[in-house]
Order: sequence, then structure tokens, then C-alpha cells
Amino acid sequence: MNATPPLAARTRIKICGLTREEDVDAAVEAGADAIGFVLYPASPRAVTVERAAELASRLPPFVSPVLLFVNEDAAHSVTALSSVAGSMAQFHGDESPAQCWERAGNGTYRYLRAARIPLGAAGAGFDLVKYASDYSRAQAILLDAHVEAYGGGGKAFDWSLLPPAVDAHLVLSGGLTPANVGDGIRQLRARCKSLSVDVSSGVEASKGIKDAARIRDFVAAVRAADASS
Repeated sequence: MNATPPLAARTRIKICGLTREEDVDAAVEAGADAIGFVLYPASPRAVTVERAAELASRLPPFVSPVLLFVNEDAAHSVTALSSVAGSMAQFHGDESPAQCWERAGNGTYRYLRAARIPLGAAGAGFDLVKYASDYSRAQAILLDAHVEAYGGGGKAFDWSLLPPAVDAHLVLSGGLTPANVGDGIRQLRARCKSLSVDVSSGVEASKGIKDAARIRDFVAAVRAADASS
């Protein structure tokens, strides 16, 4: 039996795009650290603020709700964040550094900023070091694939093309599954302050409907990667 990994090697896990009580419960039971609710109406996983608050009320202590916004105005985002106790924001659109700060209540709420990494060889041209510096007020930079619509579309970008050192906390997302998350962790852990992972489609039975067994497999794969590092 593997020993518990040291704190520095523990990868935090976010399960995103939840819409049902049973999926929230399954993610918590499996050991997720954060639960994501999509407040972008165009998404097939979208929920209302009221529904997000209802689902988040099931969370035990030390499991955090995260609200995903895409180009939302400050009044709406701040109202949503104040309506879901203990929540933080995830900005996934075209928000500038100043807009992220304003839409997180001018420092009232913590937030993640999504970086949309081009697929294929074009990923080498994305200046993640500069991006992290520009959004230095963000709690972390979330790495997702750049597809036509907002969100990663279940696609994985080429992790090997990221810079060797980024002065930021990173959250790896985009096309993660129980089969590949361990490789992503091993490739990126040493390149940043800390590494977390974020999964949505990789643990789904259908869009917005999670699969409890896949959630458990994903968490187990992350813990196995932690134990081997």
C-alpha cells in the first residue's frame, strides 16, 4: 500500500459542469476538492444561479464551489458569487485582467482565469509566462484547449509545448480522462508553483450527466500519479 503523498505533491481535483444532486454527492464521496457550476447559458451544462446555490448547499466543509462565467457583466457575476456561499469565480471568456478583478468584486472573491491554448503545434506560440504575469491577481491559471466555442470541448492540447517554468499555480483542464490525467500531472507538476486538475466531459455519461464510476476512476488515477511522484 502506498504511503500518503506529501502535501506539496497532492494534486487538487475539480469536477466541473455538475447539474444533479447525485453527481455532486458522487464527486464529494470520491474526494473532489472543488465542484464547478457553469453559469454560461449557451453551455449544455448550464445551470441558473439559484440551481447552483441549491446544489452547492449539499457540499460539506472544505469542498469549494466554483462558478464559471463567460463574458458576464460585473453586476451579475458579483450577485451570483454572493448568492453561492464560499464560491470563487472562473472566467472563461475574453475578460481582461481589469475586468476579471472588477467581476470578482474588486478583490472580494478569488478567481481562476482560463488560458485557451491552441491545439497542435500552434500551442508552442502561446506565451503562458506573459499570460500568467498579466493575470497575476488570479488565484490560478486554468489551462484549456482553444476550440471554436468557449470551453475546451473535450480536447487536449499538447502539454509538452508549455514552458518549463511558470510562476503561477496552474490548473490542467481540457480532454482529461482517467487514462491520461496521470501523464498530464507527471509532465506539468514541476513546471509551476502547484498543479491542480479540472475534468468535465471525461467523467460524463452524457453532457451534464456525470458517471459516478468514472469520477472514482479519475480521482484514483490522480492519487496514483501523486503516489508515484
